[in-house]
Amino acid sequence: MKYFHLIWAALFRRKTRTTLTLLSVLAAFLLFGLLDAVRVAFNSGSDAAGVDRMVVSSKYSIIQGLPQSLIARVEAVPGVKNVTWSNWFGGYYQDRKNQMVNIAISPRQFEVYPEMIVPPDQLKAFESTRTGALVGEALAKRWGWKIGDKIPISGAIYPNKATGDTNWTFDLVGMFHVKDEKLRGMEQQLFFRWDYFDEANSYGQHEVGWLVIQVADPNKSDQVAKAIDAISANSDHETKTQTEQAFNLSFAKQLGDIGLIVSAIMGAVFFTLLLLTGNTMAQAVRERIPELATLKTMGFSDKTVLGLVFGEAILLVVIGGVLGLGLASILLPVISSASGGMLQLPPVVAGTWVTGLLMMIGIGVLVGLLPALRAMRLNIVDALAGR
Repeated sequence: MKYFHLIWAALFRRKTRTTLTLLSVLAAFLLFGLLDAVRVAFNSGSDAAGVDRMVVSSKYSIIQGLPQSLIARVEAVPGVKNVTWSNWFGGYYQDRKNQMVNIAISPRQFEVYPEMIVPPDQLKAFESTRTGALVGEALAKRWGWKIGDKIPISGAIYPNKATGDTNWTFDLVGMFHVKDEKLRGMEQQLFFRWDYFDEANSYGQHEVGWLVIQVADPNKSDQVAKAIDAISANSDHETKTQTEQAFNLSFAKQLGDIGLIVSAIMGAVFFTLLLLTGNTMAQAVRERIPELATLKTMGFSDKTVLGLVFGEAILLVVIGGVLGLGLASILLPVISSASGGMLQLPPVVAGTWVTGLLMMIGIGVLVGLLPALRAMRLNIVDALAGR
């Protein structure tokens, strides 16, 4: 810290160039903070995942159905407290851009998911209305829906026997909400009755997409999972029982390897940043060759000059990087809130900060290496002579 004032003065010698470089570094680490939050969100699975719940799905593909007859057999497994089942519908509202989570559910959905709260009279209306639908309050607010509305949903997979196409109409009979702000994304779902779906769709009757089981003793969940999978062993519908986190990740991986995508983007960003800041430091040192020669003339050692240039390069990246990650910390809750719960992005975690700081120092060292070596090896006579 003895020569910090010299490093600071040299860094802001060209204020415009330094400011633009800082903004570039800030943008790179802002993107790093946001993308790493996405990676953490995908890798942590759904916040709604409970330790006492597991998902039973096809061993081969999440889009392959399971026979309805499997439900009773799973219910009979020792340690299983409750079972609900669902089918992914994959529809949109009015326009293909308006994709949403819409799922055909069994009557036990809200027993297994007590965090989703439905008024008793609305739940009763859902159970007695064949075409009834329940939506999360956030989704209803998003589209201005109210109880009593008819909601047209265009599917992408299942044709409706009544219409001969993939257009379905549901009667909105109720809304559900969650108390925990972290689970607000669950309110972005539309549920309708599985029995109606099973009767009305043109193919795949008496099949369920997946089962969600409640385990009486979470400590025995592994034993229960093995017992369930043993039921369908060596059949044409072998199952894979896994935690909700793992099941949610299997959905995410349909989009691709999120970690690889994030790494590829950040690799391109930081490679560009390396070239940009490297060029900035090279120019800064080249312009100050007479000044550096003067410092050596005054008694500054080669190692001290080396340290000054390294310090300048590292300080440049660290300032921009800390500002970028700090801005990401501010923006992440704003983005989550603005999405109405659709995006539940975690804050910038300690691991991200540690990784970010190590990257800042590493980039600073890399971009400062050649200019610092040039400054250290500077010949005083040649530098002052302009050679």
